[in-house]
Amino acid sequence: MIQTLFGSIEQEPTLLEKLKSGVQKTRAGLVSRIEEVISGRKEIDADLLEELEYTLISADIGVTTTQEILDRIRERVDRKLVGDAGELRGLIREYLLEVLLANDLPLAQVDSPPAVIMMVGVNGAGKTTTIGKLTAHFKAHGHSVLLCAADTFRAAAIEQLEVWGVRTDTRVIRQQTGSDPSAVMFDALQAAKAAKTDYVIIDTAGRLQNKTHLMTELEKMRRTASRVIPDAPHEVLLVLDATTGQNGLEQARKFTESSGVTGIVLTKLDGTAKGGVIVAIARELALPIRFIGVGEKVDDLLPFDPEKFIDSLFAL
Repeated sequence: MIQTLFGSIEQEPTLLEKLKSGVQKTRAGLVSRIEEVISGRKEIDADLLEELEYTLISADIGVTTTQEILDRIRERVDRKLVGDAGELRGLIREYLLEVLLANDLPLAQVDSPPAVIMMVGVNGAGKTTTIGKLTAHFKAHGHSVLLCAADTFRAAAIEQLEVWGVRTDTRVIRQQTGSDPSAVMFDALQAAKAAKTDYVIIDTAGRLQNKTHLMTELEKMRRTASRVIPDAPHEVLLVLDATTGQNGLEQARKFTESSGVTGIVLTKLDGTAKGGVIVAIARELALPIRFIGVGEKVDDLLPFDPEKFIDSLFAL
């Protein structure tokens, strides 16, 4: 809130403020719990490490990453590099940032437009809403966007995408419900090439990772895209619901195997204490986190920045 001669004005929150608010539950479940575990303790013993292990796994950091953190602590204790429990918070912070930075890659760049982004994920993860917010993000940065309604299995999905098209003043290429998704995508890519549109964002049918025929459809769409535009799709972004925790990690594994996922969009981060799954995905699947959803507003889809994320998580 800013006070002026004409009264008070609501000030837009900064990126760090949005992040702090968005990771509040994860911070309570992870960093605050770490503080509780080490508070008032000096010696790093087996009981302390067991409590830390439980805390990290409960926050969905992942078993692999948790064991690596504990191994690093034990190694430094053995080498007399760490001797005080109070130092562990900084050590854990340092390791989590290392994991995220190791897998931090920029969005794919293309020599000439359009850049083709295929969005995949299961129903309920917020895929179509994420597409609308991503469209708004690109347009706010001066880029042109075309939307492709290739989720032809559900009329509601096409209608929802068209609502976002109206809301963001963006053209939507669609066909009738039940049409071949690859045919819709073909039309969209041709239209985008002709108009020299910067981005084509393709909505695909929400599917469970164990539905073989739907996964086969995704593979067919990838082949079609590359025939129209070499190297397309340039990004395959998997939309995951952060509230699913480790189930999201398993979804990511399956989608990566079948559809060549290049990055993750994690939605509903503000509604869960399981945000540690970000680290598990980055570490175990070597996938970059592209965007995170921290609220319901159109501008609450934020580009993921590892350093700012860790800063907001460990903020006092």
